Amino acid sequence: MTSNPTSNPASEAIATADLYDERGDELDSLALQLHDIGGRVAFHGPIRTIRCHRDNALVKATLATPGGGAVLVVDGGGSLESALVGDLIAASAVENGWAGIIVHGAIRDREAIGALPLGVKALGSNPRKSAKEGRGEQDVTLEIAGVAFRPGAHVWADGDGILVER
Repeated sequence: MTSNPTSNPASEAIATADLYDERGDELDSLALQLHDIGGRVAFHGPIRTIRCHRDNALVKATLATPGGGAVLVVDGGGSLESALVGDLIAASAVENGWAGIIVHGAIRDREAIGALPLGVKALGSNPRKSAKEGRGEQDVTLEIAGVAFRPGAHVWADGDGILVER
């Protein structure tokens, strides 16, 4: 079953393999293998972005705003030195209607995040907190493992991986 990119009901199943079969070259596939950490493995939505390194103040502030079914893609440069998302930030994302979070870096509070109705994919986890200085960039195009994540483009994720609208 494929997803409809114009809707985003929480219970809608996403089959990225079928979607790729239908749309092929219209999509990029992220080859980077991320862990499924959130309580929802399949999720999708329009992309919002943050680039930050070991500082999650922008992540926290953004996820505390209405998400409208969007997916926040966080490029932490692949660092596993400190977490960019924890259980309180993830719970805020749920409260504010975000569909998911994709982190090119670390998260923490894996078990608590796994109990939330939120899609979360990340490179790994580390219990160390990150800085809170607000350094970073928002709503910029990110390139992760050769795939461009553009604000406003659509992203689909499930157990098979991540597809991004070109």
